[in-house]
Amino acid sequence: MEPKALVEAVLFASHEGLRPVDLSKATGLGDKEVREGLRKLQADYQKRGSALKVLRSSGRYSICLRDEYLPYGQQFSPPDVPPSALRTAAMIAYHQPVEQSELCRSLGSRVYDDVRKLRELGLIDARKKGQTLELRTNRRFSEHFGIDARSREDIKRWMDSAKERQG
Repeated sequence: MEPKALVEAVLFASHEGLRPVDLSKATGLGDKEVREGLRKLQADYQKRGSALKVLRSSGRYSICLRDEYLPYGQQFSPPDVPPSALRTAAMIAYHQPVEQSELCRSLGSRVYDDVRKLRELGLIDARKKGQTLELRTNRRFSEHFGIDARSREDIKRWMDSAKERQG
């Protein structure tokens, strides 16, 4: 079997980003073959103008839709994050680290339910800080939303550029 196709099959079936070592274990390919398979898969999607792309985020790879195709695919994919929690997630990502009490003052008491749901989904981390929680995004957040960034500044830049693209 062709390494590119093996890598593609594992990435397609995975519900989260995978490290090259994970791909090696799943396919039985060596590190060099996995990396070559990833490179060829990225080039193949790009060359044929595919709606798909190979996303690298924090050293992990996944297959996802290109930004311009998201509106078409999302209508058939139920959101894991309830729409009500998206605003809270965006505020956490943009202002992180941010205290839950501060978010509550800005967005109202529904923040508590939103934070609970975002934590259940594994999209944010919370650390006790006095009487409140300090919230920040994590690797899973970046993977879930297709953001090739982990640092606070990079995520903020990505969000600003996404806002500009939407008009």
